[in-house]
Amino acid sequence: MWALVAAHRKPRQRSLGGNTARTAATIALAGAATATGFDGTGHADPQLSPAQVKAKVDKLYEEAEVATEKYNGAKEKADKAQSRLDELRDEVARKQDRLNSAREALGSMAAAQYRSGGLDPALQLALSDDPDQYLEGAAFAERAGSRQATAVSRVRKQLREIERLRGAAHVEVASLKSRQAELKRHKKTINDKLASARRLLGQLSEEQRAALGEAGGVGHASRSSARDLTPVTPSGSVKAPDSRAAAAVSYAYGKLGSPYVWGATGPDAFDCSGLIQAAYRSAGISLPRTTYAQINAGRRVSRSELSPGDLVFFYSGISHVGIYVGNGQMIHAPNPTAPVRLAPVDSMPFAGATRVV
Repeated sequence: MWALVAAHRKPRQRSLGGNTARTAATIALAGAATATGFDGTGHADPQLSPAQVKAKVDKLYEEAEVATEKYNGAKEKADKAQSRLDELRDEVARKQDRLNSAREALGSMAAAQYRSGGLDPALQLALSDDPDQYLEGAAFAERAGSRQATAVSRVRKQLREIERLRGAAHVEVASLKSRQAELKRHKKTINDKLASARRLLGQLSEEQRAALGEAGGVGHASRSSARDLTPVTPSGSVKAPDSRAAAAVSYAYGKLGSPYVWGATGPDAFDCSGLIQAAYRSAGISLPRTTYAQINAGRRVSRSELSPGDLVFFYSGISHVGIYVGNGQMIHAPNPTAPVRLAPVDSMPFAGATRVV
């Protein structure tokens, strides 16, 4: 009756970025093939220009990212519901053990009373070989009666408490099932958006995808190839304002080239908010799981105030995040076709920034 299946985390996806890729796409992708629509139902679009291909793919990745952050939030709540349920189950088990012991004690007390209660007290006194001992026993029996009433009351209280805990557990079961259904819906949305993006990109040649900034094709770029393309330490780097921000930035640099996987929080793969959470966890700071919560996890700062370690957020729905590293650059986990990498802060619509420390 208590058996439950915990929700499992799965991968997720993201949007294309980069001014250079955007410019190159316009020049290099003449004659892009027809592609399917956003909903993935398979109907054919008219011939798409390179700019239209990129715009559609970017939009699909943005929508997938919105669904991913919703998935991450639902997963966090499902995990908490599962934890509360496990605690309730443990507490019920402990209280059930105590109740069983109390019931056994009551049974022993009742049996003893039955065995000694068949004779009238006056007759027992008359027949007793030791009247003094009997009188002491009678006084003890009166006291035992009071203790018995207390024991019965205690058992009843324990029964009520167990029923209360079971009721609370039923509420958690319902909450967990609701969260699991929500996870399933968001997962389907993510997979549908990504499938549509793959179909669009799959109609382009390798050279055309590379011109769109899709180095490595529609799969994950390798860590080694990404490191060849992106320096591990920036030239003219800006010093972080304190040791914890510096540690978070250092962690992000160490993860350059790691694949993007939606729902992942490291150590070998990340989604955007998962990378940020892991970077600050390495610095001893616990951040919320989603972009929606992370933007409120510190002090808001303006774009002109940015310093290394600040969190930078994008799109009107606050669905993407990176960590600022100075010189107008950030490190972020972009989307399934691109690994963790450096990118200009102005490569996506800026929505705000937060200073965690």
